[in-house]
Amino acid sequence: MLIQRPRQVDTASARAIEALAVRGSLASYLVALGALVAFGVLVAVSSEPRLAVAGPMIGAGIAVVAAALTIIVAVQVRRLRRHVDELDGELSELRQAYDRARLDALLDGLTGLGNHRAFQEDLDSRIAVARADGASLALLMLDVDDLKKMNDERGHAAGDQALRTVAQILRANLRPTDRAYRIGGDEFAVLLPGRDLDDAEMTANHVLAAALSGNHGAGGALSLTIGVTAFPELSSGRRQMIIQADAALYSGKRHGRTTVERFDPCRHGIAHDTRTLDELAAAIEQVVVGDLLRPVYQPIFSLQSGQVIGFEGLVRLSPEVEFADPSSLFIAAEATRRTVELDVVSATAVLAGARELRPGDYLAINLSPRTLESDAFSPLEVVALARRFGVPPTQLVVELTEREAVEDMGRLQAAVATLRRHGVRIAIDDVGAGNAGLRLMSSVEFDIMKIDLSLVRAGAHHEPSEAVLRALGGLARERGRKIVAEGIESPDLLEAVLELRYDAGQGYLLGRPSDEIRTEPAQLFDLIASPLDEATTSAA
Repeated sequence: MLIQRPRQVDTASARAIEALAVRGSLASYLVALGALVAFGVLVAVSSEPRLAVAGPMIGAGIAVVAAALTIIVAVQVRRLRRHVDELDGELSELRQAYDRARLDALLDGLTGLGNHRAFQEDLDSRIAVARADGASLALLMLDVDDLKKMNDERGHAAGDQALRTVAQILRANLRPTDRAYRIGGDEFAVLLPGRDLDDAEMTANHVLAAALSGNHGAGGALSLTIGVTAFPELSSGRRQMIIQADAALYSGKRHGRTTVERFDPCRHGIAHDTRTLDELAAAIEQVVVGDLLRPVYQPIFSLQSGQVIGFEGLVRLSPEVEFADPSSLFIAAEATRRTVELDVVSATAVLAGARELRPGDYLAINLSPRTLESDAFSPLEVVALARRFGVPPTQLVVELTEREAVEDMGRLQAAVATLRRHGVRIAIDDVGAGNAGLRLMSSVEFDIMKIDLSLVRAGAHHEPSEAVLRALGGLARERGRKIVAEGIESPDLLEAVLELRYDAGQGYLLGRPSDEIRTEPAQLFDLIASPLDEATTSAA
């Protein structure tokens, strides 16, 4: 319900009405009195004896009438004044009620901070001021890590207290000119007028340190992930600021949480997307319901035999999809909470196109842990999808791609156990890209470890990275797990991976993603000896 401010009728206006009424009444009185006096004078100067005798009586009558008119005017004025006073009181109460209602409409009842509506209004006005003054404006987006787990394990009262504690931490670490808001269940926003990106990052680190200190009465340390952006350094308006801060926030969640991450146009896939979150959600909805993803399959080779042992199923976008690439699509899905739907549609497309899969090969599909832990998804749906399209569960590998942070590790572990009981194998993807894959390795039973291409590339040229690659290989062999090197795009990378005695590899040098499942063997040693062809060079 919209709250409209009452029409302004102030005391001065009411008093003006009163004065006008008094003047009108007095004017009427004077006109009547003047008419009576004129009549009395006519009588007094008249030669008519009877009128002369009646003159005194008429004069007395005029006096009585004048007195009556005076009393009437006084009563009316007093009544009007009392009415104006009552109107003043009612208007004052109405203004106070309006102010209270508007304040309630812009405040979050739990924390006392501004709510989402207040944030939107203030962001628009603060950007306008910053633009007019040529000043900076920074935005922080905060997310409370593991709040769902806290609610489940300790009750919603503990979760509510954690949210109130975050509000207290923000008040204690912000300037009087800064403004904090609770804009969602576990999400907060902070506007920092006059702060550039570096200043905002410093403020965010102070807030994070205060939350982790445990000195706030919330029963221990609180973990926050914070995304940072600034106007006009990185963004040109409200839409970009929100999208950029969200992208930085969820990148931080994806790579380990408990961190402050500033928006980086080179790292985050929606750097130049100026659409609102509602518009992004609508674009994702078009992909979900419109069958606008096509599958491609990249072969995975044994590094001992050179034979194809499996395929990773990926998706590509149809021309009508309003995203630059799949990475941008999935990042937007994270920001708009549409990851589960997009994962299901992608898996369906990949499984539907895998008709030529040989009995001895496996098919890998990518899922976010957020999908497996979601109430809206059952791991048995994966098994049912595979059987629906003729892929035995024993030939299916689910690659856990931690694009988003795990909120309910217990639920994820249960989902993984269900998949493995039905013969589905689990791969931990992107190991070495931050610490997300490493955290999953320590918490989830898995069958395959996939090494991120960034670590593979670094290991070919730097001894410390090579030592990490060797340690991971030793860990996989010790636990009886297979290890796959991703991103093999040049002969020197292939040679380095062969020296590490990894089980398998994939990359543009060995085989590009194709619309069809192809099983041609790779001549590994010939690839090492031969120079890169033009196509491989351009792909790398």
